[in-house]
Amino acid sequence: MGASGRSFDPQKPPVNAGPVVDYALARRSLILQVRRGLIGTTDVCDAHPELLRAARNIGEPSEKPCPICSHEEIRLVRYVYGAALGRDNGRVVYPMEWLKELAKKHESFTCYIVEVCTDCSWNHLVRSYTTGTASTRSGAPSRRTGQA
Repeated sequence: MGASGRSFDPQKPPVNAGPVVDYALARRSLILQVRRGLIGTTDVCDAHPELLRAARNIGEPSEKPCPICSHEEIRLVRYVYGAALGRDNGRVVYPMEWLKELAKKHESFTCYIVEVCTDCSWNHLVRSYTTGTASTRSGAPSRRTGQA
């Protein structure tokens, strides 16, 4: 865990991030259920062909091996969603600089990071966060006037 208390890589913090949701507990629970035989691998290794294509072609490599097949083929793919994005809503974000540009131009949208194994088709949402110009304005908690 990083110094900020976040379980994701502190070297790559979200751009102008607002609320962050980390799905590590759900991921661990799902992996444990697969290892105990409660859920079959076919139920968790079901990445959509477009997600696999994005992972193969523009996904960022992850340092972790796949929790299901143990191959080193885990890739991270970023998607952005938000009404303010217009035609960019639902798109894969690549390269990372494009996310920074979007965060400067739009008030608020959500970025989802998905890990994908291009070998066995494992996929899981890693984290999501809200970003945009509204996140930079509200970076510090506001104080009521008259409080010491």
